[in-house]
Amino acid sequence: MLQALQVVTIVLAAIGMGLSLAHALGLPGKRRLGKDSYLAVQTIYYPGFTIGGVFGELGAMVTTFALLLFTPFGRPAFWLTTAALTGLLLAHAIYWAITHPVNRMWLREQNLQGAGAAFFAAGGKDSGSSDWTALRDRWEYSHVARAVLATASLVALVLAAVPVEI
Repeated sequence: MLQALQVVTIVLAAIGMGLSLAHALGLPGKRRLGKDSYLAVQTIYYPGFTIGGVFGELGAMVTTFALLLFTPFGRPAFWLTTAALTGLLLAHAIYWAITHPVNRMWLREQNLQGAGAAFFAAGGKDSGSSDWTALRDRWEYSHVARAVLATASLVALVLAAVPVEI
């Protein structure tokens, strides 16, 4: 059962990492876009990345926490799993504090329905800025930070699941 939970956790963490890494890898090309093109491109991420984030990020946090409960305290796997959970939680916090308010700005003129509308209505007010380049940089660099944290978390989970003997 523990191995199955480890595999599921690693797969979910990999999905979340893949999404944030995809955003981060798009940064150099997207910085070359003008305002109209950039804003048009931003809307292509929804709903696909939102759905992937729910399963990948939320799922990884839940299963990593569950994995932590089943991992013996004090062992290297426990500390690696703790580090992974910390990284996942920090990446999620960055989303809500930095990325989500900008997403709300990008999507405010979109006709969102159902779960998408409810999700993007969550989290308080939009980013206060109207400078699109400041919003762009905030959005793009928040994804770089999230990609670093998600990648480190995935590596920690893999190391915890596959102990290396030296």
